[in-house]
Amino acid sequence: MATLTNNVLERITVRIPTTSGDEIEAWVYLPAGTGPRPVVVMAHGIGAIKACGLAPFAERFREEGFVAIAFDYRNFGGSDGQPREVLSVPRQREDYATVIGWAAGQPYIDPRKVIIWGTSFAGMHVVELAASDTRLAGAITQAPLTDGLAAAIMAPPKLGVRLFGLALLDVLGALVGRQPIYIPGHGNPGELSIGATPDGLFGEKLMTPKDGTPWHNRVAARSLLSFSWRRPVRRAVSVRVPFLLVVPESDSIAPVPAALKVARKAPRAELFRSTGGHYDVYEGGAGFADVLRAQVEFLHRHFGTAAEKKHV
Repeated sequence: MATLTNNVLERITVRIPTTSGDEIEAWVYLPAGTGPRPVVVMAHGIGAIKACGLAPFAERFREEGFVAIAFDYRNFGGSDGQPREVLSVPRQREDYATVIGWAAGQPYIDPRKVIIWGTSFAGMHVVELAASDTRLAGAITQAPLTDGLAAAIMAPPKLGVRLFGLALLDVLGALVGRQPIYIPGHGNPGELSIGATPDGLFGEKLMTPKDGTPWHNRVAARSLLSFSWRRPVRRAVSVRVPFLLVVPESDSIAPVPAALKVARKAPRAELFRSTGGHYDVYEGGAGFADVLRAQVEFLHRHFGTAAEKKHV
């Protein structure tokens, strides 16, 4: 079992069991000093894995005295689950809940200070869980997708029809045991991909793992039917914990009006408008430094102890 040390910053890899029997792979970032500490539970967006740019955030949180846990959803990255790269909103939300429960049971973590963190598509899960999971003390989401229907409408009609057709075909294939039909995660406008936007390939470059971790950058077409009708924005008024929303100036993936509505409706929401577009929140993007600073300040303001707080 991992323990906090007095002078060593550490990252360990753990396997967390689930009800399905599959294990979730997570990176646990342990700060120097003595525990228990607040924890930030982190996951990525559609088709992405923890190696796709979560480390710079987790490492900074660790430096600031917070435990950070970045995990892969089942069927993605280092976690178990078959078939690969099939997205299920209920399963991903359950994975968040499983990791939250595991974290709350660790002796080096303060179970009263569990913060959920999610980027892009994970905004769907963050809003829902922040509204319903009483174990959570706070929430952070950046470039968040909060309205699946609004996101579906943003897609060019021709592309939307093609994606919907492939999704139906993939569902029918699954019924007879066929392998998934996969859709690339990023591409140029007009190409068949989830992120067929002017900044799609820029985002792919920023998120490609720098440590050589394999990343397939794809999702099964059937996954699209799991979220296009879901609208967590409607739950915003039920989010009672401190909630930081980092919303880009412009976003070609996640609808900005829906995210701003969450910021208006959630009673304890705080809004930070970041420079650039959807992918500029990541390391290498125009807004990264300011985004990270805003998140660290939020964490210290709401969850740091007097001994842990310092000038940021």
